[in-house]
Amino acid sequence: MEYMFDTTNLADIERFGEVFPYTGVTSNPTILKRDGQREVLATFREIRRIIGAERSLHVQVVATDRDDMVKEAETILRKVDEAVYVKVPTTEEGLAAMQILKRQGVGVTATAVYTKLQGFMAIAAGADFIAPYYNRVANLDVNARELIGSLAEMIDRHGSATKILAASFSSIAQVNAALMSGAHVVTVAPRLLHDAYSSATLERAVADFADDWRQVAGDTSIAAL
Repeated sequence: MEYMFDTTNLADIERFGEVFPYTGVTSNPTILKRDGQREVLATFREIRRIIGAERSLHVQVVATDRDDMVKEAETILRKVDEAVYVKVPTTEEGLAAMQILKRQGVGVTATAVYTKLQGFMAIAAGADFIAPYYNRVANLDVNARELIGSLAEMIDRHGSATKILAASFSSIAQVNAALMSGAHVVTVAPRLLHDAYSSATLERAVADFADDWRQVAGDTSIAAL
């Protein structure tokens, strides 16, 4: 079970990276737009500096044909670093690009997975990660849990090294459901994780413990004992 941050907000990565155990950062052009990033490659280089070499960084190509996807991937690897996982949409052209990149030893994340066929093909193409879009799939009246479960079953059946990196969440309930369905990794906006801890019940429990301690030991902290 792994958590990644789905953001390019540098302040959020630094702030929440000290709180939540995360293993990487994912991104796409929509996230770059949302976060107001304009110096794209410089942003990714700074993310790498923040997260270090031990965590993964996933950067998406935007071309639609295989040759241009490969060229964009080469630019990303050259101008950010060679350890980036290149996110490639799971189209026919994307599948062709994935196989070219894997023959070159490039890390690949197959993204925009909406169907079992897409996921199965990406696994067969050797993708390191496949990213089913949980909320978007659910909005199409497709059972996202069943989709992830089928992908997990196929990976297990064939001993594949591919990991399911579930994405596109509107709630923590969806995040948990993806993990329970067989996702190896979920990528989540860190503020969604933060909001999940903003619970009046949780805050009340912590406050009650503090009140009870004061009745036992007054204003003396445990550290002062």
